[in-house]
Amino acid sequence: MANSFLFTSESVSAGHPDKVADAISDAIVDSIFTIEGNVSSNRAAVETLVTENTTILAGEVKVPENADIDYVNIARETIRRIGYTDPALKFDDTCEIISKIHNQSPEIAQGVDTGGAGDQGMMFGFAINETAQFMPLPITMAHAIVRGMDEARLNRSLPFLRPDGKSQVTVRYLDGKPAGIEKIVVAVPHFPEVSRQEVGEQVYQKIVNPLIDQYGLPFQKSDASYIVNGTGAWTIGGPYSDTGLTGRKIIVDTYGGMGRHGGGCFSGKDPSKVDRSASYAARYVAKNLVAAGIADKLEVQLAYVIGHHQPVSVMVDTFGTGKMPDQRIEQIISRVFDLSPRGIISSLDLLKPRFEHTAAYGHFGREENGFTWEKLNKVKDIQQLM
Repeated sequence: MANSFLFTSESVSAGHPDKVADAISDAIVDSIFTIEGNVSSNRAAVETLVTENTTILAGEVKVPENADIDYVNIARETIRRIGYTDPALKFDDTCEIISKIHNQSPEIAQGVDTGGAGDQGMMFGFAINETAQFMPLPITMAHAIVRGMDEARLNRSLPFLRPDGKSQVTVRYLDGKPAGIEKIVVAVPHFPEVSRQEVGEQVYQKIVNPLIDQYGLPFQKSDASYIVNGTGAWTIGGPYSDTGLTGRKIIVDTYGGMGRHGGGCFSGKDPSKVDRSASYAARYVAKNLVAAGIADKLEVQLAYVIGHHQPVSVMVDTFGTGKMPDQRIEQIISRVFDLSPRGIISSLDLLKPRFEHTAAYGHFGREENGFTWEKLNKVKDIQQLM
């Protein structure tokens, strides 16, 4: 008898309050890599809170004494780029901004500037061959829906949409493979003069239906399977209706719940923090291994100690899909990949301003410029050792 189950993942738009906070924090991280000179010792760990007409910045940075970074203006420009420019939303680019960013403790630098990890912790990377992006289908589709809504809002093909929004996709699996789409949920604020029914139909025709056609899986559209703004009318979203915090959407950022997550978020952290860089490295390892044909589904765990130069553990799980024992795969990893913090930063070219672009639509499964951890440049090296 076939094994059938449902799996659901969600994503949120760039205008979701938590993602506004992520984008501001990552824009500040980017700013430390625009400073002239040697940026390898620059550091940032920044948290953002957004609420009604207010943004609060807090955290630590390490930059040259003569560096002039206007954190308040960076936050304001980020809010504007996302699309919060209408005072009717009770949060816009003129909101009050409070900055409590201060200098990083020198005690952290003593172990990190020499190439050690910027913190302790464990990180996971995951890959699966059910999509071209080597990502789970539910989160891939959920990201595509909210990204489509954001693009339609900004290019005004759906001009009645407002910032903020969510999507949720439920996929039916049969013997471990996607077999159909069971349910699609969309939440998006809109102009009050446009009905929820009109919003739902326009979003379906311009965004959801083309996506369903792209994957060629069956979907029976009905009031029960396609749900828009489940509580009724939604006209004002954003930080007025829901306070946003950096790092509160870590499952959206990763694999939609299908792969495990480590102990920390990504946004607001420079790549010396292994919460970010080693998670990218673990994804890089997992994706190249699956692309090389070593397994259909694979997860890598890495763990680090602050100030130390090598991971304290490397673990592989192929969920029974591996073409060789997991321990042998771990040996291949040690020969192909440099997983020291310095090696990760160098091989993935992480000392450049690229992180604000990661704040929405997930950190993985994207082949845009700057997503170096998505490269498949180790496949041949892996295959030579298989």
